[in-house]
Amino acid sequence: MREFSLPALYEVPADGNLTDLIRRNAAQHPDVAVLAHKVAGAWQDVTATAFLAEVRAAAKGLIAAGVEPGDRVAVMSRTRYEWTLLDFAIWTAGAVSVPIYETSSAEQVEWVLTDSGAVACVVEHASHEAVVESVRERLPYLKHVWQIEAGAIETLTATGSDVSDAQVGRRTTIADADSPATIVYTSGTTGRPKGCVLTHRAFFAECGNIVARMTPLFETGESSLLLFLPLTHVFGRMVELACAMAPIKLGHVSDVQNLTDELAVFRPTLLLGVPRVFEKVYNSARAQAQAGGKGKIFDKAADTAIEYSRALGTKAGPSIPLKFRHKVFDRLVFSKLRAVLGGRATHAISGGAPLGERLGHFYRGIGFTVLEGYGLTESCAATAFNPWDRTKIGTVGQPLPGSVVRIADDGEVMLHGEHLFTGYWNNEEATLTALADGWFHTGDIGTLDEDGYLTITGRKKEIIVTAGGKNVAPAVIEDRIRAHALVAECMVVGDGRPFVGALVTLDEEFLPRWAEQHGKPAGTPVAQLRDDPELIAEIQEAIDYGNAAVSRAEAVKKFRILATQFTEESGYVTPSLKLKRNVVAKDFAGEIEALYAS
Repeated sequence: MREFSLPALYEVPADGNLTDLIRRNAAQHPDVAVLAHKVAGAWQDVTATAFLAEVRAAAKGLIAAGVEPGDRVAVMSRTRYEWTLLDFAIWTAGAVSVPIYETSSAEQVEWVLTDSGAVACVVEHASHEAVVESVRERLPYLKHVWQIEAGAIETLTATGSDVSDAQVGRRTTIADADSPATIVYTSGTTGRPKGCVLTHRAFFAECGNIVARMTPLFETGESSLLLFLPLTHVFGRMVELACAMAPIKLGHVSDVQNLTDELAVFRPTLLLGVPRVFEKVYNSARAQAQAGGKGKIFDKAADTAIEYSRALGTKAGPSIPLKFRHKVFDRLVFSKLRAVLGGRATHAISGGAPLGERLGHFYRGIGFTVLEGYGLTESCAATAFNPWDRTKIGTVGQPLPGSVVRIADDGEVMLHGEHLFTGYWNNEEATLTALADGWFHTGDIGTLDEDGYLTITGRKKEIIVTAGGKNVAPAVIEDRIRAHALVAECMVVGDGRPFVGALVTLDEEFLPRWAEQHGKPAGTPVAQLRDDPELIAEIQEAIDYGNAAVSRAEAVKKFRILATQFTEESGYVTPSLKLKRNVVAKDFAGEIEALYAS
């Protein structure tokens, strides 16, 4: 199939903006908890009425400080309650929010603030403020910097005490559906990040259709979601707004190190994550089982879960013996895994990279279905997703209702719909290229099946052409290799080479466990372990699992284990965890050459 679309389930209000959501919630659900945040170490609910009042108070402060309609206001912070509060306050003041990754360097901060022309910036803590101040003299438009941990919300509330309700009411209605809501800068695997202009219409179309299609997961007064992914990323912002659209209770976690504890207390019904999170949960559970002498039981339970999930997709369904085994393992293993995820969650929404068919079946088999989706910053997050009642594991689902997915002759995925960005800020040339012929050219390669389910197979720019002329899409095999507990990152190489190779980095959390189990001296550095025959054999198993998904010509023939990490801090991945392939290839040219030296 070359093109597929679904009818819209939600009509975007022509003269509305996103602040309509919180005003409607306060009017229709005044006493319903729409958010929760930590106060003195305990979760405290925030009703729709209380949240609206806090938003309006902060918006008055922005107005009093001189923020005008259409002005850009930046937010540089980890995921936390104040981020969502500020987002709505900025919109209530008639302004445009500009997220900045809290890990950004001074140069990156300078670029986003300069390019967007931000007149104000709210940072989380003193170190963020120091970064902004280090480039302040080169930011001619920036008039204000407020710090959340130094009382930014209280300061804004006090500053705006003389602003009337009528004034803030007029500001609230200035923006319409086609006004910019936010400028989200792409991570930038090459070159400077580009600012994607996303309108109120785009978020209405995105969130309205998602909530309408996934209604059972968004039940007001019953459902809840704990957000730990960055709100700087459009994926997090989409979920923030979908929760307001429903509305359901939204909580925030700043430090993922505390995630397990917070899940146990907050007990969400719905989770949002990326594949690496779900891989970690699985690998941690398996490692704990092995450490406790119950590794074989866990593996049998995992096989049962996968078999059970696969059977759910058949007409016959699970057999009676399979149902019995599943029930036994549910009591012994599956219930404990669900408890780790809070105990109430039945579904998760996953994006950013493929989860993998095996892991997808595993989670559905334990009673926790991971709904994979696909999208980009330019598509306001999800442009395709698996519906809760028609999940097809191994795909990223059907198009967002009201949008169209088309596969070009060269396999590129092209998009059309109200949820798309309107262009790149201050970059008309890039806009014209990306939105040629009225379609957004994603740069991704994919296919549509007979039911309109999309599968992404790689990136056009990342296609490797070997010396033998074979086209290789790295994503397929990389994602499978990366699923191994010991593998942190994997980059396939081989452009113009006689065969495909790979660079592999090791997971810092699981490597010490593996070393202890295999009798290696505690604290042995990776530089010494990388040539260990047992470790090489273990990584070869991961390579073999990856190779099973591709043809012989696409399979990895050799690999090198690196004594480093591909991290944002090391400069090898973007804030949204995309590999900077050109940087890795340049810095590890010697390792790549070694793959082909003999």
